[in-house]
Amino acid sequence: MSDNPFVGHWTYRSLLNDPDVNTAFNNLEFGRGTIEIVEGPMQLLAGTIGGPGWSLALKGSRAYGSPMQARFQGTGVVGGEEWIYDYWGSLVPAWPNGVDQRPSIVGSVIRTIPHSGGSPGTVAPAGVVASFYAVRAD
Repeated sequence: MSDNPFVGHWTYRSLLNDPDVNTAFNNLEFGRGTIEIVEGPMQLLAGTIGGPGWSLALKGSRAYGSPMQARFQGTGVVGGEEWIYDYWGSLVPAWPNGVDQRPSIVGSVIRTIPHSGGSPGTVAPAGVVASFYAVRAD
């Protein structure tokens, strides 16, 4: 077992930061996929994040504290163009009376550079910020 609590496989979901409580939950989705964080030198973080049709290499750092934190960047070429996203997250502490609590990371993600959107001729602009959570899958 690793001393690094971030090492492992995580199920990732991100949501747009829309303050309208009436927005349908399905309309808040920003992204989903899996994260794999691999063992590395003290305070460094490496791995991948991806889903169907996309994958980004992760490189960053982790810091001890209460809560523990991670900051990393995902980079890669998807559909022939560069994608860059930056992430910051905290490891959620264990609740003393939590029932079946799974390790999770909560945080924020920003699209660092623009890339093609989901529909032909559209652009996913840089600077869009969303909230994310990742739940340990292993």
